[in-house]
Amino acid sequence: MPICLRTALMRTLAPHLGLSQSRLETACLFLVALIQGRTVNLTHVASQFPGPARYASKYRRLQRFFQVVRFDQTVVAALVVRMLNLSRPKCLALDRTHWKIGRRDINILVLAIVTRRFRVPLLWSVLTHPGNSTSAQRMALMRRYLARFGPDTIELLLADREFIGADWIKFLIDHDIPFAIRVKEDLRLALADRQLWSIRTLLRTKRARHLIHTVDVFLPDHPTPLRLAARRIKSGQWLVVLTNRTDPRRALQTYRRRWAIECLFAEAKTRGFNLEDTHLADPGKIETLTALLALTITWVYATASRTMGLKAIPRKVHGRRAKSWFRTGLDTLRQALFNTPHIAANAWTAKCPIRLKAT
Repeated sequence: MPICLRTALMRTLAPHLGLSQSRLETACLFLVALIQGRTVNLTHVASQFPGPARYASKYRRLQRFFQVVRFDQTVVAALVVRMLNLSRPKCLALDRTHWKIGRRDINILVLAIVTRRFRVPLLWSVLTHPGNSTSAQRMALMRRYLARFGPDTIELLLADREFIGADWIKFLIDHDIPFAIRVKEDLRLALADRQLWSIRTLLRTKRARHLIHTVDVFLPDHPTPLRLAARRIKSGQWLVVLTNRTDPRRALQTYRRRWAIECLFAEAKTRGFNLEDTHLADPGKIETLTALLALTITWVYATASRTMGLKAIPRKVHGRRAKSWFRTGLDTLRQALFNTPHIAANAWTAKCPIRLKAT
């Protein structure tokens, strides 16, 4: 690893991660090897480590690192926000990713930040069971976010249909967290008279496909009013979003950003760093690996932003972007690591430029 690059990585991480010199160097080597090799599998990462040491020694060094090192997720989240210059209120997305190692389920609940350019994991929780998360697990994850950043930093929390439940919704309301959560048509909510109705029944007279319909509703035993925003999609089904925002139509439009977290999972897996290649199954080791992956994805997006500046990626004839922001950053960063490491170091240390919202 070039000296300028190692110095930039270690100087940034040393005050925050609290690692020894050897462990810190291993973390930095892992970040670089992950980008060069595009896989989290330790056997492949070890082959990317520089130096004359035997391959078995490098592999054992990585094994010891994951046995011992545990990161403070809130510190990693703060580094992500600082490197990407995301000080303004953020749009968050909550979802989980799942795969199997043999017969063992790896299930990670992820809270990610999603913008027009970036989608990066902020906090996560490795679930010890397959299937959906519980309300208690979601609330614990959000409490960690609120303790570090506060509710004023949340523009809107987005989540899909599996993230529903009375206790969970009450928690979001009580902590003043704005949200837009997709709900199922058979969910029963109360009107002003406190009589319960299914959403399908409330929408039975709504026919127009291209209109957004709104309904004021309540949880069965909570006084705070909520709003439903619904429209029919191409499949003929209803896309229904439950929100506590005063403008439910805008909440429904913003809900489209939730798909960014699905793109994030694809970038962490087959489109980027092949997260499913890992043989790590211990929850603590998976959390350490996810922290390193979050820093790597942040570096990729910072590189893309430094490369493009305030310009947009051009579109092709069919209307889609020539490349995604992730792919632009990854290609540029991999080339820089081989040919111009000082550019890679600058992308790591410099804040991304702020792109002002159109008025």
